[in-house]
Amino acid sequence: MSAGGAFGGNRGARPVPPEKGVFPLDHLHECDLEKKDYLACLKSTGAQSEKCRMFSKKYLECRMERNLMAKQDMSELGFSNTDVVVTPSEKNNKLESPTSDSKEKK
Repeated sequence: MSAGGAFGGNRGARPVPPEKGVFPLDHLHECDLEKKDYLACLKSTGAQSEKCRMFSKKYLECRMERNLMAKQDMSELGFSNTDVVVTPSEKNNKLESPTSDSKEKK
């Protein structure tokens, strides 16, 4: 038998750490609200993560603020400055047509 250990074990290959490093788990549930919002969004959209990017961004920001992961620029994590949360009142303001357009048509 080989001295490699049960189920193959370590056969001289060195383990490779994850690319982003190890970060602590949220044992104190400091970012539970953000996590639950993201998971609820995934559930309501049929796991279409692109529709839940704003919740993902909030969750990562929460983890960075509480030192649960290394602070990084959001652009390094795949987010751009255009990935912002738009509230319903802001959407309504964007849908209204400017008054100058109605004057030009008359």
